[in-house]
Order: sequence, then C-alpha cells, then structure tokens
Amino acid sequence: MSREKIVVIDFGGQYNQLVARRVRECNVYCEIYSYRTDLEQIKAMNPKGIILTGGPDSCYGPGAASCDRELFELGIPVLGLCYGAQLMMHVLGGRVTKAPVGEYGKIEVRVDTSSKLFGNVSEKTVCWMSHHDYIEREAPGFRVIAHTVDCPVAAVQWEERDLYAIQFHPEVLHTQEGTKMIRNFLYEVCRCEGNWKMDAFVENSIEAIRRKVGSGKVLCALSGGVDSSVAAVMLSKAVGEQLTCVFVDHGLLRKDEGDEVEAVFGPDGPYKLNFIRVNAQERFYGRLQGVEEPEQKRKIIGEEFIRVFEEEAKRIGAVDFLVQGTIYPDVVESGLGGESAVIKSHHNVGGLPDYVDFKEILEPLRDLFKDEVRKAGLELGIPENLVFRQPFPGPGLGIRIIGEVTPEKVVMVQEADAIYREEIVKAGLDKGIGQYFAALTNMRSVGVMGDERTYDYAVALRAVSTVDFMTAEVAEIPWDVLGKVAGRIVNEVRGISRVLYDVTQKPPGTIEFE
Repeated sequence: MSREKIVVIDFGGQYNQLVARRVRECNVYCEIYSYRTDLEQIKAMNPKGIILTGGPDSCYGPGAASCDRELFELGIPVLGLCYGAQLMMHVLGGRVTKAPVGEYGKIEVRVDTSSKLFGNVSEKTVCWMSHHDYIEREAPGFRVIAHTVDCPVAAVQWEERDLYAIQFHPEVLHTQEGTKMIRNFLYEVCRCEGNWKMDAFVENSIEAIRRKVGSGKVLCALSGGVDSSVAAVMLSKAVGEQLTCVFVDHGLLRKDEGDEVEAVFGPDGPYKLNFIRVNAQERFYGRLQGVEEPEQKRKIIGEEFIRVFEEEAKRIGAVDFLVQGTIYPDVVESGLGGESAVIKSHHNVGGLPDYVDFKEILEPLRDLFKDEVRKAGLELGIPENLVFRQPFPGPGLGIRIIGEVTPEKVVMVQEADAIYREEIVKAGLDKGIGQYFAALTNMRSVGVMGDERTYDYAVALRAVSTVDFMTAEVAEIPWDVLGKVAGRIVNEVRGISRVLYDVTQKPPGTIEFE
C-alpha cells in the first residue's frame, strides 16, 4: 500500500509542527514544507490534501509570505488555518484587514454543524484564537460556517472545490474539539484511508533497509538514547551481523551511563549486537577547551563523532553505510523541514562536516516524532524501561554546561543530575514528566558553607511536560521535592552552592538548557 500524504505548508507559524502531529495522530502521514517550495514539487507529491499554517505577517502587507492562486485550483483539498485562512481569502478575492477587536486565547465559536468540517462538533465550541487581522469579507464562492461575537467570519467553505479556511487554531489542545475538525478534513474532505500505522512503518522500514543495504556493511552510531537504540535494533533485525554498533563515550554522558549502555547492547546484553566501545573522553575535552558558544560546541562534538566513526570503520574494514538516529524534530529545528529559522544545528542533520567517509547515511527514523519513535521501539520488542528512557541530546552534557566544558564541570553536572533524577523517581513523579535534568550555569555566586565563604557555581534544574517535544509546559514539582534536591546537591556536590529551577516554557525557550 502506498503512503498517502498531507502536505503542511509553513508560513512561519509557531504551531506548524503541532499541525503535523495532529494529522499523524489521525493515522495520516504528513510532511512540512516552506511556502517557498515550488508548486510543481508539491504537485509531484500527489498529496491527498494541503494545510496552510499560521504565520506572523499581515497577508496584505508588503513582502508578506504568500502563495500562487494556482494552489487553490489544483483540485486538491486545502485547509487554511489562521494566517493560512486569511491568505486564502486574500488571494481568492476576499478582504482581509486589521480587526476592530483582536482575539487572543480561548473564545467561544458558533459553528455550522452541517459542514463536513464540523461534523460531530458541538454547535458552541471553545477554540484558540490568536489574530489581530480578520476576514472582513469572504472571497466569492465561499460561505461562512462559523463566527464569534467579534469575528463574523471565523470559518468559511467552498464545498464544491474542497476549500476550507478557519480563523482559529484546531491543532492546539486549547481548542476543545480541534482534533475532530482535523479528522473531518482528512477523512470527510480529503477521503484519506488512514494507513499511517506504526506496525506497518516498522515492517516496511525493515524491508526497505534490507533492500537498500544488500550485502553491504553498516556502522551504527549508538549513543544508548531512545532514538539511536531504536535505530540499532531496527537495523539489527534488517541486516543482522552486517551491522556493527559503535558506542562513543565522549565523557559527556550522564553518571555511569557508559557502563549501562554497554550492559544493554554489549556482548553480554540481550541483543547480541556487534558492539564496540570507544573511550574518547580526553579527545573531546581537548577539542572543547576554551569553546563557550553552544552552536560551536555542537558542531565540534558532531564533527568529532564522525571522525571517530570513520576511524572505527577503517579498523573494521570497508563500511558502506552509517546509521544515525535522526528524528523529525531534528530536521525541522535544523531549518530543513519548513519555514522555521534554525533553532539549533544537530550533528545528525545540520552539523556534519563536508567530508564523510561512507557511501551513504541511513536515517530510518527521520520521518518520526519522538512519541512515534517510542511506539516503533515497542513494535520492535524493546523493553519499556529502554523505550521510555529520558531523552538525551547527541552532544550530551556539552550543551548542559553553559560556557567552557572542563572535566571538573562534567563531574559537577553528572552528580547534580544523578541526585535530581533519583529524587524525582523516589517521589513517583518520573512517569508524568516528559523530560527532566540538571544543567550547570556559567554563573558563580557567593555562599556560606560552615563558617567559610564560598564562590561556586549555580546549577539549574529543568522539568517539562510534553507529548511531542515541539512544545512543552513547565512541570509543577512540589516544593518539598525541589527543596530536598537542592539541599542534597549543595551538600553533596563540590563546587555548587546554589540551585535554580527553570520555569520557561517552549516556546519561547527550548527544552534543553543551553
């Protein structure tokens, strides 16, 4: 069965990845592309439907992100969201202007339940609005199918041409029946079959890898994290002993993690993989000496990873393919998946050196969001304790240490992080938090230990609740737990005299503290 696809066209909106996530939750595959993508390229994908995201511009302003009228004349269903809705009206002859009253937050919307878009939706439903412009007059051929007190055109349709536009954001959880609306567009308007399912993805991926690799040799960059572990097991099932897993201990792992990874994937572990551990701590510390800027650290660590892999490949013999655990948020946040600015380079995506001594790089998880990677892991038979392990960035503690990385700082953050994780588990909070860790700030402050004045570092604790890792809320950890963690860290970790708790959401912050 061929994979049906929805194309999400990104106009720079902050929720673009959420749109893709909601579509996939409805068992329909989709990908994000910039509004600058050539129309012929979009037509060649033969999508079942197109969704236009929100964006920061006024569609009638000079230099605003736009699209050709032809997009709406392809015979492909189109759904415009917020800015995408205004743009559709503007391009097709409606009128968009600054709203007399802007709408922000949860707003009650009255919808026409006879519309395909609002089937099985309450006549009065709460939706998330965020707009200062509004559709003053719908384009010819369209009919209004929703309104609010301050927004007379909250949604429109041209049913005969499968064109729909809604002013609010159905992709965010604050829109109570948003998933119903997206599902209606996918199944009632686009007539999707819903064949994006993880068991089929895993089976098809294993077969595709087997065909692509043939008799070639494969080297897998195994970090022990969720992404690379799932990739390694998938490759093992596909090509067996043709796969060698190289685990680089760069000295930037969590406390005791190198030994834990070897226990699981090494020769005495359950997977019986060809496993090589490279202890390269001093090599990485040397390269990072004096480097403070986070992007530069990421690129140095990524380049050194590749150099180590190349050296190991030469020792192993001819190696045809390098496997990496790249996932879709890595692609999007590296600026390759849509209109988003580069949030961070990723050594799996944007930070590779120009020369890589392999025929090809395999990225079997490149299309998946984090929660989909976990589902794939379960389908592959990986135990839950590994599948739901805390995420850990490829550059490791190199980006959880603000400023220059030194062996002494690594020990500080390892010990603080181990205490934090231990107390979170003891309090029974670990299952409800998407990600939690300690990071070492570059700030030093005065403290008192016993009768002596100290001038030591501050550590920042981070904990977020998230489903898709594209947005995140701050986890509300009880004060008594935070107090116990802080007390232990200050008393037990030499060099740290202050503990802070990061309460920044994503966006505007990233989940990692760098």
